[in-house]
Amino acid sequence: MSAGLGASSLEQHPLRARILGELHARPTRPLESPARILHFAYMANAAQAESDRLAVTKACVERGLLGPDAQMRQFRLELPGAALIWERHGEFITHSWEFAGAESEAYFSPSPAALMQKVRLLPQPGPLIVAADLHLLPGDADPAGLGETFGPLQLVVSEANGGRALIATDFAPDTFGFVRILVANRSMPPMAAGRLAQRLLEIETYRTLALLGLPEAQKLAPAIREIEAELPRLLAAMSHSQGVQENRELLDDLSGLSAQLETDAAASLYRFGATRAYNELVQERIEAISETPLADYPSWDGFLTRRMQPAIRTCVNTEARQADLSRKLTRAAQLLRTRVDTEVEQQNGDLLRQMGERVHLQLRLQQTVEGLSVAAITYYISSVLDHLFEGAEKAGAHEIDPTIATAIAIPFVAGFVWWQVRRIRKKHFGE
Repeated sequence: MSAGLGASSLEQHPLRARILGELHARPTRPLESPARILHFAYMANAAQAESDRLAVTKACVERGLLGPDAQMRQFRLELPGAALIWERHGEFITHSWEFAGAESEAYFSPSPAALMQKVRLLPQPGPLIVAADLHLLPGDADPAGLGETFGPLQLVVSEANGGRALIATDFAPDTFGFVRILVANRSMPPMAAGRLAQRLLEIETYRTLALLGLPEAQKLAPAIREIEAELPRLLAAMSHSQGVQENRELLDDLSGLSAQLETDAAASLYRFGATRAYNELVQERIEAISETPLADYPSWDGFLTRRMQPAIRTCVNTEARQADLSRKLTRAAQLLRTRVDTEVEQQNGDLLRQMGERVHLQLRLQQTVEGLSVAAITYYISSVLDHLFEGAEKAGAHEIDPTIATAIAIPFVAGFVWWQVRRIRKKHFGE
């Protein structure tokens, strides 16, 4: 079949290659025993991650190699006597320096400082959060003799990969600042050894990142306790508050508490979500190493569960308290806002009734004024007619008594004036 008839000849979704490549973004590589890995994780934002990628690319170009492109999540750079595995994650970057072979059969020898001098170190992209020293040795190891290597802290030892390896650590930094992990390869092939080493380093990385939520929860605890103590007082004051002004002051207090809570919740939303996600990754990686506990020693699963879960529960509980307080504050504010709206509507109704009464009084006053106006205008016109009739009598135009003539004209004048005033009022009402 020709290539033109294959799937490549069809129009591709713009994200298809990226989605397919995601499954192979961080492949497991075989790891021969003995080997040593110095693993670093740095917190980095997008700009720092890009700057770090360019630094790796520069190191590659100096050696005539191609560096990682902008879409790559993992890159391996082979150096004399060592290899750099560079990985970019969401909020952190990892540099893993892999040293093949071993100059000494002693545990964690040579020292990490001596190994770091053998490689060209890249510029530090951001704050260091994880530093792990993993030593993979062939053969078996006696758990009883590991206490001198790891020091006085509690040693965590168990079997992995169905008993084909022994893994040990104390999860504490040594004098060089590294958390040491020992892997005794009893019978693992290189691919299985590489997969186990990768998962152990991921456990150390993710368990450290998961605990970043604990300081955030501890920082938020006083503010949450303050809101939890203030809310009952405001609710009690609501039951006795009267008047719009007093209720509005309570509503302002509730709104202030709600704004403070939502600001803290928004600031901690990502960190608490990341804590849950990293904790789940730790549990998945522990299940993947197929751990078998040893008598008299805590297992990795047991130790991390006992030491990590209180911190994880603190973060979860803090987030739950924030959500619960947010709901209570929202309900209280809605109740108080309804009360304020009701009181405002009642005040508006009273104002409307008062306005209606004033309009009614104004109408009655207007009618009174209109009546007086009709009388005044009638009086004025009657006076004018009386003068006209008197003038006509003196001129001899007629012999009607001016007083009688004026009296006869008054009803007609009053009716005419009343009709004109009524017509003008109707015209104004119509407009």
